[in-house]
Amino acid sequence: MNTIDTRILTDLAGSGTMFQSQGRSRNWFEAFAGAWGAALDNQALQIEQQSDGIANNGGDSPSAITQLTAESMRMSFMAQSSHTSLDSVSKALETMARKS
Repeated sequence: MNTIDTRILTDLAGSGTMFQSQGRSRNWFEAFAGAWGAALDNQALQIEQQSDGIANNGGDSPSAITQLTAESMRMSFMAQSSHTSLDSVSKALETMARKS
């Protein structure tokens, strides 16, 4: 498993607080969506921090710009993956509901 996969899974697993909302258990699909949201929020925060470092600390070296670009591309990959997985699961649930 590569670093990106490991980091995504860590972000998803670390968002266990998404399984409850206002003290009530939510269904697993909402928890799944919430975990993706938390992983995307974490990635956005990392991009924001790197961007601030470049803008405010004069860290505009080629390596820093390249790292920021890589993190932005990771965000794009994660956003597309979340959309695809949520869409697939929701279509499967819809199919199951029709057959019930």
